[in-house]
Amino acid sequence: MSARHLALAVLFSVAVAPAWAADNPLVVQLNQRLSALQADPALADLASYEKLQAQHAIAAFDDARRSQRDTAQYIAERRVEIAEVAARAQAARREADRLDRTRSELLVEASRREAERARREAERLRVQAQIQAEEAERLRLAAEAETIARQEAESTLDTVAGQQANRLSAARQRELKLAREEAELMSGAKLPASRFDSRGEVFTLGSDSFAAGSAKLSGGGSSSASALAAYLQANPKAKARIDGYGDSQTPGQRRADAVRDALTAGGVARNRLQSSGKGTGTRSKAVELVITH
Repeated sequence: MSARHLALAVLFSVAVAPAWAADNPLVVQLNQRLSALQADPALADLASYEKLQAQHAIAAFDDARRSQRDTAQYIAERRVEIAEVAARAQAARREADRLDRTRSELLVEASRREAERARREAERLRVQAQIQAEEAERLRLAAEAETIARQEAESTLDTVAGQQANRLSAARQRELKLAREEAELMSGAKLPASRFDSRGEVFTLGSDSFAAGSAKLSGGGSSSASALAAYLQANPKAKARIDGYGDSQTPGQRRADAVRDALTAGGVARNRLQSSGKGTGTRSKAVELVITH
């Protein structure tokens, strides 16, 4: 039976119930509770099957012999209660889904606006770089006859290139700062401090991120992993290598795998993560997570 047919059956049963249940106040009360569910616009189309079961149980209660009335009453009351709970639970799930869709739409819109701002900034920098390159070329051509002038032009080119690289680096740093803020906002936890080297952006977790004598993450370690998962989700093209460093009780590979599993549980695709053991660590270095953007 479809949900629509179930709903129609419940409406019909509830509508006619008072005509044959008026002699039993408990039956009337139970039918009134079902009618209240059906009259609520937010619940009317939910838990149709449970409502129908409840109506059948009420009818059975009303027709039960005296020896069976206590059991039939209990069943009818539970069926009505189940219908009420099921309808409200389905309404709550529907509202949660709506809120989740709204949140996703807001995040997409925010990302789109940020991408548009980044695109405009990149275009401005490109035009500026083109203008500067043309100016540098003019200076170079004008100084061809003189060695000193040529050296000055070359120096100008180096300066322009350095400024452009600095601006592009600053733009990237701003982008990463926004991603960090978004990750901390979404996870409700602070990201560990990071540094940049030839491998990429490096986050370090100390041994206090794990329970003593095991590879299980501590409370602080779980919070850091949650923030790192949100950070990776804010950088969807980034990948992470997780290097674990062990001690006398816990191999580094197990620590790396624990962080990898926490990131996966936080919504990061498994194919973006790689874990490996790297020998013995220290109190301040139990895991290094290297992100390549």
